[in-house]
Amino acid sequence: MTNLQNCLDSCSIYVGTYSKYNNGSLYGKWLNLSEYSDYDELLTAMYELHSDESEPEFMFQDYENCSFFEKLGLIGESYISNNIFEIADQINGSGHDLEIFEAYLSCVGKMDFQSVYDGVMNYYMGQYLDDETFAQYILEESIAESLPNYIYIDWEATARNLMYDYFDSNGHYFRN
Repeated sequence: MTNLQNCLDSCSIYVGTYSKYNNGSLYGKWLNLSEYSDYDELLTAMYELHSDESEPEFMFQDYENCSFFEKLGLIGESYISNNIFEIADQINGSGHDLEIFEAYLSCVGKMDFQSVYDGVMNYYMGQYLDDETFAQYILEESIAESLPNYIYIDWEATARNLMYDYFDSNGHYFRN
């Protein structure tokens, strides 16, 4: 497993307003989400940034490294979920990197965060180079180490059959 880091460390949004945009200005600022402890603190920073407007309608003209949150519908051009920091805290406290959650979501398709979280926590099997390495690990865990050395296992065929019960993305394996 790689070193765990705050999953918001590289997630940045460029915050402008629709009013400025409609008047020909792209004025805004890049905000890194990891610099804020919660949604309210982020919201305060956005209001301070656009304090020249009485009721700014925020426009997220660009965002970087937020694809996981975008796929979950937590961030978009004119929307950022007030749950994004709670979800990031759950990921950060899970013992797994964001990459694993992204891999699971890639395997199962669109679903809500709680389903993704439960899937990772219940079905994640680890990271392996390929199906054969994964199959060998799974079977060696369940077969006694005292098997005679003259037994030959076709790991490629075994992996092919084993993968009916598992799926993977980017080397991360999950029980099906």
